[in-house]
Amino acid sequence: MRKIHIFMEERKKPPQALHAWLVMLKAWQSMSRYVSPTLLEEELGESDFRVLEVLLHKGPMPVNAIGPKVNLNPGSVSVAVDRLYKKGFVSRVESSRDRRVRTVSLTEKGRQMFVPLFRRHAAVIKRAFQDVSSEELQQLELILKKIGKRAESLAEKNGHSQLG
Repeated sequence: MRKIHIFMEERKKPPQALHAWLVMLKAWQSMSRYVSPTLLEEELGESDFRVLEVLLHKGPMPVNAIGPKVNLNPGSVSVAVDRLYKKGFVSRVESSRDRRVRTVSLTEKGRQMFVPLFRRHAAVIKRAFQDVSSEELQQLELILKKIGKRAESLAEKNGHSQLG
């Protein structure tokens, strides 16, 4: 926290939202470039990774419940699930009560591939954040949540849906 205050005092002009947005965007782009090679080890795209991650941590779920959890539209989820199914990483089971509902699960092959990959992914992210204190991480989380909630509220107010 002290570092942030000192930095802000040294700036010639007050911080502006647009500059903060650009800094956040550049940080995101740098993190993406740094993290992407881990995903490519198993020839997974980002959407495939997100689907596998939610299945690993939340368990089996209907295809239509995956999208909102991983910020993907229904078409992108279907394509990702199809790719993962062809590789044997997920299974799809139709509901006996409603044939329109398909539940997606991580297969044993998918689990054996993804658990070690996810551990490497987590370690890569931890390495990128190693110079950030616990207090700074907590502040960052709170600030980003605050910005995200405000932006989501404004998007809803303006009639923009979360997943186009």
